[in-house]
Amino acid sequence: MKLTTEHDQIRSTLKKFIDTEINPYVDEWEDAEIFPAHDVFKGLGDLGMLGVTKPTEYGGMGLDWSYGAVVAETLGHIKCGGVPMAIGVQTDMATPALARFGSDAAKEDFLRPSISGDYVSCLGVSEVGSGSDVASIKTTAKKNGDDYIINGGKMWTTSGTQADWMCLLANTSEGAAHRNKSLICMPLKDESGKHRKGITIARKLKKLGMRSSDTAEFYFENVRVPQRYLIGEEGAGFMYQMLQFQEERLWAALSSLVSLDETIDETTEYARQRKAFGQSILDNQVVHFRLAELKTDVQALRSLTWDAVEKMMQGEDATMLASMAKLKVGRLAREVNDSCLQYWGGMGFMEETNVTRAYRDGRLASIGGGADEVMLSIICKYLGTLPGKSNKA
Repeated sequence: MKLTTEHDQIRSTLKKFIDTEINPYVDEWEDAEIFPAHDVFKGLGDLGMLGVTKPTEYGGMGLDWSYGAVVAETLGHIKCGGVPMAIGVQTDMATPALARFGSDAAKEDFLRPSISGDYVSCLGVSEVGSGSDVASIKTTAKKNGDDYIINGGKMWTTSGTQADWMCLLANTSEGAAHRNKSLICMPLKDESGKHRKGITIARKLKKLGMRSSDTAEFYFENVRVPQRYLIGEEGAGFMYQMLQFQEERLWAALSSLVSLDETIDETTEYARQRKAFGQSILDNQVVHFRLAELKTDVQALRSLTWDAVEKMMQGEDATMLASMAKLKVGRLAREVNDSCLQYWGGMGFMEETNVTRAYRDGRLASIGGGADEVMLSIICKYLGTLPGKSNKA
């Protein structure tokens, strides 16, 4: 895909913000296991970076998704995985369905402040017993007067302890699992900033990686939400969430490209300086050949990912390519980070090195947003190779 001067301007603006307002503080936020999401998001919102693809009538730029793809790719310059992941939830995971299908009231109350950075959003899909198997969620939303009454809970909720609202997937009927779910904008806090009655954060989760991003487990007990905050049609939530997943999976691949390249580049320079047995580590053919191979793999992933972006831009079904990109980025993140860490020797096992953080953070790519096995099933479905299934059955 050929990018324009306007794409380059967005990339430059965001990169400058990352260099001055995010990267200098990443180590501090990693140690604290949380970053100031409202402050960071407000800065991004003031620059328009949270609403690049969102409608202008709610404060967005109204640009096509190729500009969102540039934003996602540029976030890879952030020296950790947790902060860009939280930004991605705000722009490409919790708000796409709201922007596309939400009512004017829901957009005014939730989309506009999310674009401006005044609100932090989170996505409520996964549950303790329901991760990649979205159809098996148990949380319910039952009508009562003009409200829904929400009961259940959500797990692995990015930005959960700081979020102002949740894009909630809940069962709104007793029907078939793929037709009984709805997406609902659920306000999490009252006017005083405290969590609303019936909303409990059971715990802030401690994770292997993505440490600067706060992740929460929620419980809901008889939480009232106005029915006007329903996104689109009741019962269409599963379909809407699958559409959101397509953007999320492309975002996951795009946002990893720069960080993978930088890990290889930093490792190359370190291996050039590090001496062992009378020569630099890089002088060993097995090392410089391996780094060349990894760099080639990242470039191949970049081509695949941008091919998927272009297909989506043309209004075609990009599900298979997006699934391939999501699958490959998870596998490649493990391969690149593990291989590079080895060339750092003992320093690769130290908290102070970027490759160590990348090794921890990158492991989530094969789990979050649909595990590798789910991606393989989707690809097989499109290839017509699932047992007893025809093409796209």
